[in-house]
This record gives sequence, structure tokens and C-alpha cells, in this order.
Amino acid sequence: MISFLDLKSINQVFRQELIDACTRVIDSGWYIGGSELEQFEQSYADYCGTKYCIGVANGLDALVLVIRAWKELGYLSEGDEVLVPSNTYIASILAISENGLIPVLVEPDPATFNMCPLKAEAAISSRTKCILPVHLYGRLADMPAILELAERSGLLVLEDSAQSHGANLNGRKAGSWGNASGFSFYPGKNLGALGDAGAITTNDEVLASTLRALRNYGSHQKYKNLYRGVNSRLDEIQAACLSVKLKYLDEQTSHRRQIADLYTRSINNPAIVLPTSEGFEPLQNTSHVWHVYTVLCEQREALQEHFIECGIQTLIHYPIPPHHQDAYAELAGYSFPISEKVHNQILSLPIGPTLSLSDAEVVVQACNSFMVKN
Repeated sequence: MISFLDLKSINQVFRQELIDACTRVIDSGWYIGGSELEQFEQSYADYCGTKYCIGVANGLDALVLVIRAWKELGYLSEGDEVLVPSNTYIASILAISENGLIPVLVEPDPATFNMCPLKAEAAISSRTKCILPVHLYGRLADMPAILELAERSGLLVLEDSAQSHGANLNGRKAGSWGNASGFSFYPGKNLGALGDAGAITTNDEVLASTLRALRNYGSHQKYKNLYRGVNSRLDEIQAACLSVKLKYLDEQTSHRRQIADLYTRSINNPAIVLPTSEGFEPLQNTSHVWHVYTVLCEQREALQEHFIECGIQTLIHYPIPPHHQDAYAELAGYSFPISEKVHNQILSLPIGPTLSLSDAEVVVQACNSFMVKN
């Protein structure tokens, strides 16, 4: 069976370095808020091209805490509206409602699956205070257009960069465009920890200081609490492991691009719509990091069954759109036809830093041998 993503083989590449990093932390006797966290935060800020990085417990907390900090600073209030893609993973929307703000769903550009700036502009009301673009599947949203819209409309911009570590547009990386950005280091991400982990990047010193307090019970100094904060800290072992893996991120991204290029050049089944075929060209001067390689197929279930018969694991990102989730029943009456099509037809092919080119060729052969059923 060709796995969708083989985490065991991925971490095997740096097994000894990970063991050494964990041993160093264990022997130090310091497990939270120490030098390993400081080193990773500085390294990741430098990598993204930002002044600050604030490690937190997971990617959802990263988004939640940025919005919470903006509320504490008086930039946002309960009841304010936040524009968010209608086809994103639900975490992007949970971060909004968790803070008592209102998610306003915006249809994606069918060429990129990312938020459409024109549709975002049409969704702005007098209550809109923030735009939350998601760099879905590893491709940057149209940030120049989104930033222009935000500046013209007086809106904050919070990037959801959970799937886009290292992605760039015109040489500027994910996490450095908005007022702040949230990252996830869930094990399956391009930069994945050995458990849950996340981070926030920003150039705003006041925001960074507020976030450092909020993640630590609302405190900069022990037993002195400025805010009603939470416990959301990136621990020393995860920080140490992420520092190891960050060194190899660009190399592993290069391999992902090789696989994506092979798929794009070699899959020629008209029943399968590729993410870079006609009508799906990425933005010019972008650098897609291919967190997942997604295709569209009207007979997705038959295609997925065909892959199973060929010994290939595929996944669906994501099967149910947010406005059809029970958690957001109040959105059930809305219609988002582009998102619904994507969620009904999308399928993710195996891709990863340890997937061999020969296995990728097997995936190509399976794609090209799929026969549409009448």
C-alpha cells in the first residue's frame, strides 16, 4: 500500500537528531519556556521574515489568541465580523466564533481554492473588522489584493498559514503579509512536530507582548496577571524537535515540488481536473509548497475506490463544508456553490518528502487508468 503520508519514514530521516534534541531537553531539567523555545521562535521568525514568533500549543490556539489579543487591545469587539473562506477547515472559523465574533463566509476563487478578493470586497459591511485568508493546501492567497482591500477598508489581516510553511509570493513568505499569522505544526504538516504545536508570527511588538502573556495565564511575571489568559505554551521538547526539522524544510519542500510536477506533467485523464491545469493556474511568482496535491473528479467515490484497488491511500480535504456542519447550523440556509462543488469532488493524492518518484509513477498510472462509470 502506498501511504498518503508516511510519518514514520519522514521522522526516520532525522531520528538520531530528534533523539539527541529530546535527550538534551530531558537532561536540562527545564521543560517549558526555556532556551529551546527561544531558539526556535527566533529561527522561525527569521525563516518567515518577521520580527517576532510566539510559540503556542497548537494551530487553533494561534488563531484564537491573535483575535483574543486584538480584543484586549481594543481593535476588535464581540459582534464584529470576520471574512473567512467558505471552503476552509473548520478551525479557521472556530477561532472567530470562540472569540464572540461573527464569521462571514466568502467563496473561493475556483482557480486557486483560496479566498476571492472580489467576493471578499462584496461581503464587507459596516461591522466587518478583519479578513482571515487561508493559504489552503500550501498555496498563498492573493495577498497583494487582500492587503490593498484591507488597507482601503481599514481591516486587520490574520493569515491562516497552517498549511503553507515556506510558501511565498514575490519572494515574501507566508506569515509575513498580514498583521499576524497563525501556524500549525501538527505532525502531518510540512513542518510537523511530534505532537500538537503551533506558533504566531507578527511584526507588531505590542501584539507579540500581549500574546506572550495571554498564552501564559495572562502573565508576563509569575503571579501577576494582566489578562484572563490561557495555558497554551509550546514546550521545550517540541520546540527542540521543530528546530531540527526546520533545517530540512526547504529540502523536503523541493521534493514535494518534484512529485507535484510529475503529477502535473503526467496525469492526462480528462475525468481528473488537476490543480494547475487550464483554469487552475497558480498566481504568478508564487511558490506552492504542496501540503497536499488536490484533484477534482465528478466521480470521486469511484476514483477513490479505484485507488484502493490499486493499493494507494488517498484522503479528502475536506468532505463537509463548514456551512453544512452541525456546529454551525445557523449557516445551513446559505448557499456556497463553489465550495460545495469543491467539497463534493476534491481528492488528495499521496505526496510527501519521502514518497519515492517510482511510487508517484504508480499513482500517475492509477489516475490514467481510471475509467468513468456510466
